[in-house]
Amino acid sequence: MKTIDTRGQKLYSPLIPAVKAMCEAGKGEKLEIIMDDATAFNDLKEYLAEQQIGFREIYDGEEMLVQFCK
Repeated sequence: MKTIDTRGQKLYSPLIPAVKAMCEAGKGEKLEIIMDDATAFNDLKEYLAEQQIGFREIYDGEEMLVQFCK
């Protein structure tokens, strides 16, 4: 499973590295994206749902994780 950690992203939206990783991932590759930005996290979940990609969301205090298979 490839992990993309976007916590503390200050220069631009944490969605940028998340989308980049999704584009680079091969078919069937498992991804885990860690965020601390609730708005970006909800946008990512909405996108995955619209694309009919099943995912698991995990909450750990201030951290939010989404796991899915491309």
